[in-house]
Amino acid sequence: MPTRLPTAHAAITACQAIGVPVLVGGAAFGSDGRYAQLLGAQAWAPDARAAADRLAEAPLPRPRTDHQQLDDLPHLADQEYTLVARSSASLVRTVLLALQDAFPAMRAYDDVQRERTAQDLAHIVEFLAAALYLGDDDLFTRFITWTARVLRARNVAVQSLPPALNLFARELKDFPRASRTLKRGIEALSTDHTTTGTPA
Repeated sequence: MPTRLPTAHAAITACQAIGVPVLVGGAAFGSDGRYAQLLGAQAWAPDARAAADRLAEAPLPRPRTDHQQLDDLPHLADQEYTLVARSSASLVRTVLLALQDAFPAMRAYDDVQRERTAQDLAHIVEFLAAALYLGDDDLFTRFITWTARVLRARNVAVQSLPPALNLFARELKDFPRASRTLKRGIEALSTDHTTTGTPA
């Protein structure tokens, strides 16, 4: 899962700090391995067979041992990722409560529906944090349009997503990158015909 990439980056860095090269794999690193390169791995493979083939070709290059994670991702210096990730639970509680006014249909939700809505909001924060960590708004917009399609397939009101994103943006108004990412998520929902139900 892309939301685990910050932890994966810490593991990559720890291995490299003692001179161990790292090969990473799977779709979480991007269909083309873009995040593997961003996070400083020596190599990437889409699956286990490709990883074995890569290792059979030649040894992985030895890593540098003299750099920090911020060298790889200088945008982390603004602390937005850290602050958003640490405040995830309070953000979800605040937005869940405010969403009842922004999306009145939610007032009729039963306990199970409320719990699922809270889970969806938590996933939004997780992917927002991952996008902030990687400096990639597209990661978030892909997730949010996928979420809209899943909700539509489950006959859940997709119309709740834009107000939820607006509420997150309100809470994070002092975070420029987070605000921009949320805005792009809202724009992606408005232009994705599969989520709005309008003809293509």
